[in-house]
Formats: sequence, structure tokens, C-alpha cells
Amino acid sequence: MAKSKTIFICQNCGVESAKWIGKCPSCNQWNTYVEEIVRRRDLKTSPVYKIRTETSPVNLIDVSVSREKRIDLKNNELNRILGGGLVAGSLLLIGGEPGIGKSTLVLQVVLGQDQLKTLYISGEESNHQIKLRAERIGKESDSCYILNETSLEAIFTHITNLDPGLIVIDSIQTIHTDAIESSPGSVSQVRECSVQLLRYAKESNVPVILIGHITKEGSLAGPKALEHIVDTVLQFEGDQNHMYRILRAIKNRFGTTAELAIFEMSSYGLREVINPSELLISQHEENLSGIAISATIDGIRPFLIETQALVSSAVYGTPQRSSTGFDLRRLNMLLAVLEKRAGFRLGSKDVFLNIAGGIKIADPAMDLGIVTAILSSNLDLPVGKDKCFAAEVGLSGEIRPVSRIDQRILEAEKRGFSQIYISKYNRKGLNRSKIKNIDLVLVDKVEQVVRKVFS
Repeated sequence: MAKSKTIFICQNCGVESAKWIGKCPSCNQWNTYVEEIVRRRDLKTSPVYKIRTETSPVNLIDVSVSREKRIDLKNNELNRILGGGLVAGSLLLIGGEPGIGKSTLVLQVVLGQDQLKTLYISGEESNHQIKLRAERIGKESDSCYILNETSLEAIFTHITNLDPGLIVIDSIQTIHTDAIESSPGSVSQVRECSVQLLRYAKESNVPVILIGHITKEGSLAGPKALEHIVDTVLQFEGDQNHMYRILRAIKNRFGTTAELAIFEMSSYGLREVINPSELLISQHEENLSGIAISATIDGIRPFLIETQALVSSAVYGTPQRSSTGFDLRRLNMLLAVLEKRAGFRLGSKDVFLNIAGGIKIADPAMDLGIVTAILSSNLDLPVGKDKCFAAEVGLSGEIRPVSRIDQRILEAEKRGFSQIYISKYNRKGLNRSKIKNIDLVLVDKVEQVVRKVFS
């Protein structure tokens, strides 16, 4: 007979307790404990996917290494962020805010697989709603099958009958198993369903894509173990008020996590952005103060991004500091450097900073561009359209070198810039033979940058 017990589980971090607690001792969140009845059945009688037991230890020397088989998703950005395509037998988790484009992107991928039988399991939308989205995207596929089901046992029955080559679960928070008596979306249900799907993916060599919700803090909903279970975690970033969406690889067992993909949301779905530099730089005729262009790198891709700053006198006595897309603490540090090392009195002024395009950047090479944009707004002097910046600013006001400067310079040259300001310490190891149509302005102090840019 199955054993059952009542426990209390934190819905934020997944910590269990024998009794109800007001404040979780692990994540320090209040009123997150929910009572759940956990009943585990014998695996021999459970209808959930059965695990093979014919395994034995293998010597590491005897294990043959071969290149993993990957599935082409017909999406260059998504293939690149995954390391060359979707690995067969892997478990992929895509998270993001509601309405940001998770289901749209996955449906585009599914409809693009003409030679692969796919099963799209939706626990949130009807067949009619999915059909309308497919018509909006403008794609048709006779190898895509849709299933409205939330029971894991019934899902495995349909998978056995259909034998698909790719499975999509939208979303994992709606799936539940009879092996655990708790509501769908609870910590226990999400963890158990994910483990069963992982076992199926590894034994059948069929990749499974999970779509997950996020909490109000922006982290993936469910237990933290969910991120440990899956092979790859991709998370959408962006604002619904902006057209751009950024897909970042938070975890990837088959590739690098230093990658991002940029998409543009349109009425026909998500479009790949091949050249983000053109979209992240505003096209304006006249020279405006408070604008500077920086050369940044995210993953292996260099691109140029526009930094906008506004400096004005404080109206309410206490100066305001606001930053969108850039770390506010680092902004305060750069303002202190300008006041201490360059002599600019910014302590009594409001400073507002915005990274164009609604994306978030943490590259230290943005420092010099941000400093230049702030000084441009403070002096009300525009920075020339032909100038670009790529350097880190230290606490003593020195201009520090940054990594992969060659790629930044070549990207600026490709986009038509005639000058790029870099640290003089970057000239060591710089391959000047490839640099032809752009001048390198070598600087070592903030004061020197001010004289050269605004003289």
C-alpha cells in the first residue's frame, strides 16, 4: 500500500518542513509554505514512464567519445546559442515573462521541422489558439501534432503511440502526475514530472523542450532543482514595450553560457536580428548632446550600442540617480571618479542613464562611453558621430584595457566609425595589419579623454 505524509514546502525555494513556518529560513520569504500531501507509489505499479534497470558500471577508459548528434532548428540565432543545434536526448528549459514570446519561438521551431515528427503538448491553450498563432506566424507543417493534456501518465501513453522525434511541453507548471497528491505547479509536482521527462529523454534519445514560468522576482518558477535537472536553461529578457527580445543561455551542458541571441518581435512572430548594431544605434540627423557609442561584446559577438545620458540640476534638493540597462552602483562609482579625478561637480545634479534598445549590459568596456555621454550632457556638447569608445575606467581615473579589443575595433570599422578611443595599454598584442580605415586614439586618463573629445 502506498505511503503518504503531509509536509509543508516553500513555493519559492523548495525547502521542506514538518510544520508551517511564517518565514522561510532558506530564502527569507514570508508566507510561502504550502501544505502538500506526498504519496509515492511503487515504481513497478506506477503508470509513469518506467526506468530500465539493465545497467552496469562501465570503466571510463572503455567509454567511446563521439560527437553528439544535433538537430538543426532552422534558426541560426537559436542554433548558435545552443552550440550548433539541439542535442538529441537533451532536456531544454525556456523561461521568461508572460507574453514575451516563449510559446511563439518554440512553435516557430516546431513548424520548421518538416522532416521530424514533433509533438506539441499544451496545458494552457486549446488547439484553436495554437492554430491561430501558427497562421499568424505564417507556417504550416504536416509533421506537427498537438495534444491538450496535463496528466503525465496520459502524455507518456500518447508518446508511446506516436513515437515523436521532438517533444514540447507548454508549460511544465501545468503538468501533474498521480504519483504525488498535490496541485499542478507545486514544487513536488514540477520536480517529479521533470525527473520523469529527463529519464525518458535520456533513454529514448528524444529531445524534450520545456517552457517554464518565472516568479515576480524574475527567477524561474518551481524548485531550484528544476534548473539542475535540465541540460540547458534559456531565459528571455526584454520589455514588452520594446520590440527586442534577448535570449540568454544561463546553463548549457553542450556549449558555452557566454552567448545571447537577439530577436525582434513582430506581428509575424520573432525575427532573427543578424546585425544588432544597426538596430541599437538611433538614426538621427543632427548631433545631440548626451549620446555616445560603445563597442561591447556579449558571448562571441561584438556589437555597437548607444548610451544616452541626461544631466540636469536637482529640483528637489536630493539629486536623483537613475539607470536603465546598466548597474546603478557602477554608475555611482563613475560619477564619483568624474568628481574626484576630473573636477566635474555632479554631486548636486540629477543623472539619468539609458542603454538604447531596452537591453541590459554588464561589459566593463561600456565605462568610457558612459562617462563620455555624461560629460557630453553636462557640458551640452555633442560627441562626434564618427567616435566610438571601448575601455574600462578605474577608481583613480585611469583608462584600463579590455579583452578582445581587436574584435571591437573591427566591428566599429565595419560600421563606418573613423575613431575609436581605447586604453593605451591595449596596444600590446594589437594586430594593426587588419585595421585600415579607423584611427586608434590611445588614452590613459579621464582628463585626457575630456580634452580630446570636447576640445
